[in-house]
Amino acid sequence: MRSMSQLGNDLYSGKTSFPFVQRRRLWFIIAAVLVIGAALVPLFRPVQFSIEFTGGSQFTVSNPASFDQGLATQAVTSVVPGATTRVTTISDQAIRVQTDQLGPDETQAVSAALSTTYEVPRSEVTDSFIGPTWGADVTRQSLWGLSIFLALTFLILALYFRTWKMSVAAIIGLVDVLVITIGVYAVFGFEISPAAVIGFLTILSYALYDTTVVFDKVRENTREDGEISGRTFAESVNLAANQTLIRSINTTVVAILPVGAILFIGVPLGARTLSDISLSIFVGTIVAAYSTLFVAVPMYALLREKEKPIAQRDGRVRAAREKAGVPA
Repeated sequence: MRSMSQLGNDLYSGKTSFPFVQRRRLWFIIAAVLVIGAALVPLFRPVQFSIEFTGGSQFTVSNPASFDQGLATQAVTSVVPGATTRVTTISDQAIRVQTDQLGPDETQAVSAALSTTYEVPRSEVTDSFIGPTWGADVTRQSLWGLSIFLALTFLILALYFRTWKMSVAAIIGLVDVLVITIGVYAVFGFEISPAAVIGFLTILSYALYDTTVVFDKVRENTREDGEISGRTFAESVNLAANQTLIRSINTTVVAILPVGAILFIGVPLGARTLSDISLSIFVGTIVAAYSTLFVAVPMYALLREKEKPIAQRDGRVRAAREKAGVPA
């Protein structure tokens, strides 16, 4: 069995090659299925948004006698039957209870019920209210942040690589990451909060970094296209993806290890306030690595290989191979 270093050498030299570009139709079909599936999930299981987006009432119980979250749900429904309740242990000294929007009298009654249930003085139960206007403002600012990020990404990549087609391929890859990550949230019923949105923007930045590194190698290889290198444009792009494959794998593993530690070890031990952002980064980082290699890279090859100068060079390369008796 080859070592990781030997595999890396073989990938870099082209002795071993994974068909990212050559089998792009298969990868595009898989990507389309994932994106369409993720987009359809909310039709069957609506995306859960936190109170910061939807508005509602929030209670914090400090120093409770028990951390049984079921008690909080019982206390709320005893006052407001049928109320939607989300309970989170936010530290080893407090429980947070979020509900639908309640009136002043209901808020006071729920606070009293929580005080009795968790055996704490009334002063240890604080309540707050988040109105729909504030929630709408959070939603609007989040969408603006995403729009500005994508616009700047398109502009900066176009200037850096001197071709808008790399920007298009990168943006398609970023949208793929975002849609699939949100789809995972919807499938498993995870709640989208402001912390999760920060996580989404973070993984988009990671995806952009990963794509830029790979595209930089693509640019380096395609400068030697055609007769000089003996490769077609698609082959040069595919070689670049393989040459950076081990780096992408290593970077992804290094990135998800600490996040996974927080998600799978820290959260069960009580660090629940980090669950939203750690979950979005964990899922998004894995999807970003896939999207760069299986979506952005082959998409860039597809967008450029029909350009007249590139098509002509590829034609001459193939003709030279046929003349030399090299198998296609």
